[in-house]
Amino acid sequence: MENMERDTPPIPFEWDDAAGRDQVVVLRGITWQQYVAINNAIGETPRPRMAYLDGELEVMTMSRRHELVKIMLGRLVEAFAEEMDIPLDGYGNTTWQKEAELAGLEPDECYSIGELGEFPDLAIEVVHTSGGINKLEIYRRLSVSEVWFWINGRVYVYRLAGKYKLVANSVALPGIDLDAIAHIIATTRSGGQTAAVRAFRKTLHKPTGST
Repeated sequence: MENMERDTPPIPFEWDDAAGRDQVVVLRGITWQQYVAINNAIGETPRPRMAYLDGELEVMTMSRRHELVKIMLGRLVEAFAEEMDIPLDGYGNTTWQKEAELAGLEPDECYSIGELGEFPDLAIEVVHTSGGINKLEIYRRLSVSEVWFWINGRVYVYRLAGKYKLVANSVALPGIDLDAIAHIIATTRSGGQTAAVRAFRKTLHKPTGST
């Protein structure tokens, strides 16, 4: 994967079909108390995802394609951790908030590695629509060590070191082949997720001494 410095993730392609487009609305002038009240009122039922930063509230409904990619990414990450004996705990799209930083959001998927601290170690964002608020800035304020963005058919890895830098490989899950994962997601057809995950697991167990 290309190693380069970029302050924000690239802009995604716009999908022509409704199955590929997320619907994003940004409301401005929203206080922290209003954000928390809206979040609590919606509850835990199937709901739009929300992100809050400095008075701006993003409300997003996810497309079918968005959900397929997020679930497949999560399954592959979890399969890798299991096969590599990495102590990974998943927290899905849990709401993470820090009032003192006026920042909060719900990742597509997020994980702790080892024991859970105040916030997860790894967050994953699937981006299918341009616009919205600066998620990396929210993650910086929450001190999430690593954030992955799925954009335009590939995974971009951002590592926090004062600010986020785009890096070539994951530090949170060393050895994971994100190009291979992107290829699996791009080529997996309806009904094929389980077989794809099973095949991915087999690639992680080459005989000793093989190349």
